[in-house]
Amino acid sequence: MPIHNYSPLRGQLRELRVDSPALRDNLLGDPATRSVALYLTPGYDDAGPPVPLLVDLAGFTGSGLRRLAWTAFGESVPQRLDRLHAAGQIGPCVVAFPDCFTALGGNQYINSAALGRWEDFLIADMLPAIESQANVRRGPAGRALFGKSSGGYGALVHGMRHADVWGAIASHSGDVGFDLLYRPDFPKVLGALARYGGSAQRFIEALTDAPKLRGDQFHVLMLLAMAATYDPDPAAYWGIRLPVDPHTCELDPAAWARWLAHDPLQIVTEPAALANLRRLRYLYIDVGARDQYNIHYGARALIRRLEAAQIPHLYEEFDDDHSSIDYRLDRSLPLLYSALTA
Repeated sequence: MPIHNYSPLRGQLRELRVDSPALRDNLLGDPATRSVALYLTPGYDDAGPPVPLLVDLAGFTGSGLRRLAWTAFGESVPQRLDRLHAAGQIGPCVVAFPDCFTALGGNQYINSAALGRWEDFLIADMLPAIESQANVRRGPAGRALFGKSSGGYGALVHGMRHADVWGAIASHSGDVGFDLLYRPDFPKVLGALARYGGSAQRFIEALTDAPKLRGDQFHVLMLLAMAATYDPDPAAYWGIRLPVDPHTCELDPAAWARWLAHDPLQIVTEPAALANLRRLRYLYIDVGARDQYNIHYGARALIRRLEAAQIPHLYEEFDDDHSSIDYRLDRSLPLLYSALTA
């Protein structure tokens, strides 16, 4: 079993409260004021040279605040940073952990008419707040974005869209290949909603009254969150609109095309995305070879397109699935730090 980390933190924790115009008036009624935890690694100095900023995007149903938590037979991300620092694999830096949880369980870190403008939150609201409170380097050459699953998707898409903001990207098992990732689950979603008259609202209200969230309910909620992210209907409850016929589960081609427009496999074909990827100082992508959500197939297809376009990157496929893979940060964090300090 993994060795448990008993070490007390050697760096400093700070917490910011960010009042975000980008998140106001979202359809879910979620708060627009969000916490962002900052971990200042050993060697950080408010009066010293500015240090790199790394931002951790949590996976679905996660929060940056949870990334600070004690973990059995493991370590929190700050403990991991301390260990990497002590081993000389990273130097002084600031790592930000934003709370981006929503009433639907999370988000994909892109703008949504239903969940809120999370892309704008990270760039226009969070970054200035961090820079006002911590001695971090300004501009993309001093910033990295990383995450796993939904967080990996967010990091990857931001790299494709915002190389003027982020200089280095790491995507761990990020959502890629929507045809294999999401499409097989639509019959299960409709079957679950059928118990509530086909109503997403009644399903969600039932979850609100339930003592716990079961695994099958979690996956239905995740697909509803994706619907409200990729193709929201402002007139529907919480913006939820599925891209299938509710009776036959036949795919609506126009609606599904709106989903696919957000798939990294499609985004990477856009000239602007390729130009952004070429501007990055570093791009790291990995995935487990047995990912239970089929993301390894999407990742392999993405890598083929990156190679065809001659986009510099490092891709690694490891012998594991989608779950409990924080140990992969031992690989990506030193690479990101090196890219920002080269």
